[in-house]
Amino acid sequence: MHPWIEAVHQLNRLGEAYVIVTVLDARGSTPRDSGTKMVVAREKNYGTIGGGHLEFQAIGLASHMIHEGQERQHVETFPLGPALGQCCGGNVTLLFECFRGNDFNIMLFGAGHVGTALVDILKQLPCRLHWIDSRDNQHSASDTLPANVTAIVSEYPADEVVSMPPGAYYLILTYDHQMDFDILETVLKRRDALYVGLIGSTTKWKRFTSRLVHKGYDEKFYQQVRCPVGLDSVPGKHPIEVAVSVAAEVIGVRHSTDDQRRSGDDFSSPGLKEAVHSTTPVQPNSSDKSSHVSS
Repeated sequence: MHPWIEAVHQLNRLGEAYVIVTVLDARGSTPRDSGTKMVVAREKNYGTIGGGHLEFQAIGLASHMIHEGQERQHVETFPLGPALGQCCGGNVTLLFECFRGNDFNIMLFGAGHVGTALVDILKQLPCRLHWIDSRDNQHSASDTLPANVTAIVSEYPADEVVSMPPGAYYLILTYDHQMDFDILETVLKRRDALYVGLIGSTTKWKRFTSRLVHKGYDEKFYQQVRCPVGLDSVPGKHPIEVAVSVAAEVIGVRHSTDDQRRSGDDFSSPGLKEAVHSTTPVQPNSSDKSSHVSS
């Protein structure tokens, strides 16, 4: 299998953006023939179209396309003369095909019973799943996790929030209420989350909101938080039932955001984010899901 084919397969699994660069036409003396391909990703390149300044220019253009974040094609011809510092003397026409990648990023805090069951479901989605826990050896069978799941051990899980891109989904399911609160406050301070779910009962949520108000935050600061997290229609107490409930809610919000994007709305707008969050209740549910506790 060609290196670029393996690279595309791996990058698709990881949900990363990339550009396929193809030698569309090669005339005269050129370093590679027509049909040669390489793949340019954010952090690594795969294959080669001949090296030299031609490849340097191609990587620069491909990197710019990735940064733009739009799926599109571009064709450009490069004369291999003094301007490129190459003496081949021919002309190379390159096709650039940009694939935006998967911007569905989920950060899940907690590798207990519910967290592990939830990862088993979410890992099957076309997402990038960042799984955080403060305890060593807690991520079960982390050496067999698929490529789209990254298991991270962090003494201070809230510190990991800074690594996420805008528009991420956050699930907070740790074993410690203070840790949950620190993570929640850090996430909300970013003001760019598309979904925030916190495990626990309505009593826990009332305590958290009281603490947030005491710290000077108004209701708008935390109104998007789903606590108790999950769908009311799946009230089961077993870890797998809670996991199914939470996963279903995340998937529902994801489809809502996709619908908004397809409609041409600017999803960077805070008002639009609130509209998406309004597709699910943002206030604590009337039923106390006391079974939805960290484990």
